[in-house]
Amino acid sequence: MSEPDHYDELEIRAPDERERELFLALPAQIAHAQAQTTAYAELLHDVDPDRVIYRDALSRLPITRKSELIELQEKTPPFGGFVADEALPGAKVFASPGPLYEPEGDASNYWRLARACYAAGFRAGDLVHNTFSYHFTPAGSMLESGARALGCTVFPAGTGNTELQAQTLARLCPQAYTGTPSFLKILLEKVRDLGLHCGSLTKALVSGEALPPSLRADVEALDVHVLQCYATADLGLIAYESPAKEGMIIDEELIAEIVRPGTGDPVPDGEVGEVVVTTFNKTYPLIRFATGDLSAVMSGISPCGRTNMRIKGWMGRADQATKVKGMFVHPSQVDQVLKRHPEVFKGRLVVMNDGTKDQMTLFCEVKDKDNDALRKAINDSLREVSKVKGQTELVAPGSLANDGKVIDDVRTYT
Repeated sequence: MSEPDHYDELEIRAPDERERELFLALPAQIAHAQAQTTAYAELLHDVDPDRVIYRDALSRLPITRKSELIELQEKTPPFGGFVADEALPGAKVFASPGPLYEPEGDASNYWRLARACYAAGFRAGDLVHNTFSYHFTPAGSMLESGARALGCTVFPAGTGNTELQAQTLARLCPQAYTGTPSFLKILLEKVRDLGLHCGSLTKALVSGEALPPSLRADVEALDVHVLQCYATADLGLIAYESPAKEGMIIDEELIAEIVRPGTGDPVPDGEVGEVVVTTFNKTYPLIRFATGDLSAVMSGISPCGRTNMRIKGWMGRADQATKVKGMFVHPSQVDQVLKRHPEVFKGRLVVMNDGTKDQMTLFCEVKDKDNDALRKAINDSLREVSKVKGQTELVAPGSLANDGKVIDDVRTYT
């Protein structure tokens, strides 16, 4: 009997069935977060969970930004009050740069990486050479837990020691690799340069950095089929590639939104914005957690048959705050200005310098580009909100780039 092409039946549900089941489960998760974490007891104190049963209701809940976690964790160590049981019996604690502290509960496949591993071709009995770090950060543990949940055996290689890793690769003859794509290329080339062979290694699941087409082609020229996944230490798996290689498919056990940077407002499908995730993790029940990463929803479903929402993958960072004339200007401030003027469809603040001083211009898409009164009103709002004087330029709808940038700092210095 042949193996299925998908990890479980959840991946091939009808999209409306998936949406209904996720939002039927969401009220209980919100109630759990309110009851079991001090952070959400405060943040969601006036929220009735039973009313949050569709996307529009979810979009009205407050955002928690990853960029805020360092300060929150300093005030309420170690997790900022976001973990359901701060004692975490039987769990692990990791530290990511920042520092940020993340829990790992004791559930099997806690980070949900098994789904991505399966899509990459990992199967029970495979030996996986895992080169993600096991030191401080959870990446090594994340991929190991997913592979082991499938019945794979894992060699915890960790980072560095390229020549020793190449020798071990040749001796152990693993079928699969996990790690960054750049190190996979280095490792395969080192095997070749040492005159060794590892024909058993045919599949890889990579993450942690971009996988441009040129790097993918270089790796696959060395006879390793490589797919990527998008995961974070806070949320676990967010999205993953399938063999179709057409976008990244959202994990089944979360709700993903794409919002305008600096806000909690969802953007239309296809528009670049910030990835916001709500999880069903009972240990770390993050509700509308803004990752700081940019992406966009792709239309349609994957040719592989998986029916969940697809995103275009990592497209940059949403944290676009910049200092102008000694004052920080934030995307949220630009949003405040635009909301004062409903005539504006979309805005983008461009910061530049003329060689001697900073200048900023707020480009606004409007129907009437010659509306001087509106231009002056937006100028006044920009100065009031940001405390920095700038200018406004009115442009036609559709003129601004679809790249998720609310603030574009194009200053150069010579």
